[in-house]
Amino acid sequence: MKQRINLLIAFSIVALITLSVVQCYLVKTAYDYKVAQFHSEIKEDIAKITNDYSDIDSAYVNKKERLYKLLAQNYVLDKKSKTAIKSTLILDESNDALTRKIQLRFKRDFPNIAIDFAIVLNKFVIYNNHKKSDTIFSEKPLIQNKIYGNLKSLNNAFLVRNYVSTTTGSLQMQDYKLLTEDSMYVSVIDWEMIIFERMKMILLLSLLSILTLITLFVIAIKALIKQKKVNDVKTDFINNITHELKTPLTTLGISAKILERKDIRENEEQFNSVLNTISRQNHRLQNLIDQVMANSLGENEIELQKEKIEAESFLKAIVADFKITFPKVTVKTHFNTNETALVLDKFHLTTAILNVLENAVKYGSNTITIKTELNKNQFNISIKDDGIGISKSKHSLLFDKFYRVEQGNLHNAKGLGLGLFYVKQIIKAHQGTIDVISDLGKGSEFTIMFKIQ
Repeated sequence: MKQRINLLIAFSIVALITLSVVQCYLVKTAYDYKVAQFHSEIKEDIAKITNDYSDIDSAYVNKKERLYKLLAQNYVLDKKSKTAIKSTLILDESNDALTRKIQLRFKRDFPNIAIDFAIVLNKFVIYNNHKKSDTIFSEKPLIQNKIYGNLKSLNNAFLVRNYVSTTTGSLQMQDYKLLTEDSMYVSVIDWEMIIFERMKMILLLSLLSILTLITLFVIAIKALIKQKKVNDVKTDFINNITHELKTPLTTLGISAKILERKDIRENEEQFNSVLNTISRQNHRLQNLIDQVMANSLGENEIELQKEKIEAESFLKAIVADFKITFPKVTVKTHFNTNETALVLDKFHLTTAILNVLENAVKYGSNTITIKTELNKNQFNISIKDDGIGISKSKHSLLFDKFYRVEQGNLHNAKGLGLGLFYVKQIIKAHQGTIDVISDLGKGSEFTIMFKIQ
């Protein structure tokens, strides 16, 4: 049974992990789709709007043509280096003014999102009909080659427009032409938050589904473990009740056979002795059955016959009866109360207190101390023993039905495991409480508390 439960837990964990991985994959797929969709929308919108930037484009093209002609002349006639030409292109003083103009236009046309852009130079080629073309500059798009804009990186940026133009050289360079190419890249600031807002419902549902699966898994495993414990307790109870019933039944069977003998029937003394044995065993059987029947009830189903009693006299009578049954056990009483009136069911409460006392003897106690005290409107009965004690880890199980304290892996003390369960049900039926203080090798102390009515 335990091995099957462990296998079931292992398979359940694997299934849960698999479902979580699949869920994460689906969320990642949805995220990638949302990102692609967002970029496509933004790219299309920006491209559509920037196509109407004719005033900016004309200013940009005019400035660029004048600058490019000057740089081409510097390169061909004045023999400037390619590095100097590239540096002049990127660090041109007019770049900031055009950057501010485009940025203001983006703020006007896209008021709900923040946009950064960059126009980067890709190619700067000089050629003529008689000579081989001279490539001053030709690179893939790099943020280091930015000539306009505030963008710091091309990561997560996307291409919106390409500017490709062919320009004739100046009068001194009529045979030369310029081929230039630059590209506009755009990035939406905090685009991750925009995607998150769009995916908020998907993420919430995914999280709830995973949490629901984990919760159901934990509940199922707990129920399974609890069911196993119930089955173990049930088996233990059946074994115990079988053992408890077997002894009186065996004795009754032997007694019945003895009564069949003629010499026993004719001997009145022996006959009465056998009858007494039968009577005692019958009484024991009846007590066992009554105990099982009584402990099948909850505290709300117990019918109490309450009456007004004097607590100290009531407890003294219980102690007197207990001493007759267990003469070798020392019972000390310290009643710190005087003629306290309580409204209780004498029969049930007597049985409950005797169960606590008998449990003390059962688990090795030789001395039992009973104390009473008043605490405001509360009457407390303390029963302390010097027995083997109870491990603190077992305290929460003490009052469970059919539970019996183990010594190692063995149940050395015989019984049905109903005594303390019955005690708690009776105390609760009186609207009282019972607590225990105990540790292994240090004895136990049970405290019963009633409100004074």
